[in-house]
Amino acid sequence: MSLKTRILLSFLMVILVLSVPTAVLGYRVIQKNIFRRADRQVRDSIHAAELVYTGEIERIGEALKLVAPKDNAEALRTGLNVHYLRHVARADFGTLRSEIARAAVERGEPVGGTRIIGPEELATLGGESPGAVPIEIKSTPRARPTDKQVLRAVMAKEYAVPILDAEGQTRAILYGGRIVNRDYTFVDRVREMVFGKEVYKDKPVGTVTIFLDDVRVATNVQDKDGQRAIGTRVSEEVYRAVVEQGRIWLERAFVVTDYYKSAYTPIRSIDGEIIGILYVGILEQPFNDLATEILQFFLLSVGGVTLIAVLFSVILAGTISRPLTEVVHASECLASGDWGYQVNTNTSIKDINRMAEAFNAMSLGLQEREASLRVSNEKLAASNKSYIDLIGFVAHELKGILASAVMNAYAVRDGYLGLVNFKQRKAMDSVTRNLDYLDATVKKFLNLGRIERGELAVNKTGLNLRKDVFDVSISSLAAIASKKGLRIANEIAPELVVQADSDLMQIVANNLVGNAIKYSPDGGQVRLTARPVNGNVEVDVYNDSTPLSEPQRARLFQKFTRLDNPETKKVKGTGLGLYITRQIIERHGGSITAVAREHGNSFVFQIERN
Repeated sequence: MSLKTRILLSFLMVILVLSVPTAVLGYRVIQKNIFRRADRQVRDSIHAAELVYTGEIERIGEALKLVAPKDNAEALRTGLNVHYLRHVARADFGTLRSEIARAAVERGEPVGGTRIIGPEELATLGGESPGAVPIEIKSTPRARPTDKQVLRAVMAKEYAVPILDAEGQTRAILYGGRIVNRDYTFVDRVREMVFGKEVYKDKPVGTVTIFLDDVRVATNVQDKDGQRAIGTRVSEEVYRAVVEQGRIWLERAFVVTDYYKSAYTPIRSIDGEIIGILYVGILEQPFNDLATEILQFFLLSVGGVTLIAVLFSVILAGTISRPLTEVVHASECLASGDWGYQVNTNTSIKDINRMAEAFNAMSLGLQEREASLRVSNEKLAASNKSYIDLIGFVAHELKGILASAVMNAYAVRDGYLGLVNFKQRKAMDSVTRNLDYLDATVKKFLNLGRIERGELAVNKTGLNLRKDVFDVSISSLAAIASKKGLRIANEIAPELVVQADSDLMQIVANNLVGNAIKYSPDGGQVRLTARPVNGNVEVDVYNDSTPLSEPQRARLFQKFTRLDNPETKKVKGTGLGLYITRQIIERHGGSITAVAREHGNSFVFQIERN
């Protein structure tokens, strides 16, 4: 076995021992953190939903306490935003069907709660409610067996207020409520308060449901047709735990068509009987997909680092074995008459260095001038290569690291890894802005490396200048423009098509539109126009700003050059964007220039028309 092979195998063994445990640990951490936070979020959400539910009942009660029952009953019902309203005198107390109203009479104090109203009583209450329409019970996977086909009873949030006479005796009872069946206002309001309006693959991320017994009577859960799943039923497993055993369910559950991180809590009557269920759930698929994406990225990162380590191992093994091979080859060259041959004396092996120095001393007397010129040229070439390699290496390394940092920073800021308070979000906003800037800088250095190495290949295709190029840039930069209150007018004709490289033209558009946004004053204007000129298309990207002088315009497209004026000092930059833009335009056979306007500046370039 050669020395190089032995060294390489040793490095590979070390890399394998470190990479496998790192990958396993990363997987466990990802699973633990993401799903634990999802469970905590749904637990907090059910408490919030309960508060909103009881608050709705209390709202009805507070409103009833403030009204005069002698007012017009229909107008009063509409003003109180209730579906039914009854005023019953003492003589008719025996006809009261509402257990809540009866409890208010018995206690002599206001009582509120939830109750079931049968179809016969419902017909006597008057008022109008979509919940009065019977609900067709639909076959639902995993629900308990049933022979019922239609639900005619309704659930109501009700409040009763006794009206006392001068002696403190109850002379009448005023009660009213809202029918829960098909009352989508409540479930949608709870969803927006707790989860917002976020959807994932056309499904709401957060859902809220109220069940009467085991039947959904108000929900924003969607069935397979994308409609509200009214009439579908809760799974038998959940029903047994919540309704039969009176427990709160905090586990994943199959809800109509998908799995959700779910919380179910009993809805009880004022007598303590469980008559329904309040449910909130978070769609599980986004968390699964997020965990999968993070895991894939993590494994790719580990794989990338492993690959880089292997490459370094190969390089290092070659570095150690190469001096010995080089000395042998140098001896052969000397024997053939190449008296000016030099070997490397800067290895990590002291004895080889001494041998190489002796060899070089023996050959330096031959053709000294030619050797000196050759060494100087080699040093210049090595220096330039190091400069180019350094740009590419550092930018490539930073790109991988930044991708992970950006993703994690946004995940923290947007609450995917847990709720953040205002100060934390403000701090994370600053972090993400700096990471976005650093990411853009790294991309510029990657493009610079391609240019310096002559690897900027141009693959021309027909591109719609507006739709395929500038609309994409404007869309990606719209948030930044919006923060500054800028007006972006894309006046490029929809029919203009050019012959250009899609990826490279996107870089040009991003640089020019991005600069226009950055250097425009707040509330300013960015305008894009284009016109055919002698077989080419001339594009003008204008923005409001201080017109540039001729010396300033002459320096704009130089590498690592930034103008020294108050406007540029306020904006971060590398001085590479316009240099890269010019290189790309010239590789397409076009040209670009800066033109000062009356109230701003334009960057005008020409490119081949299709």
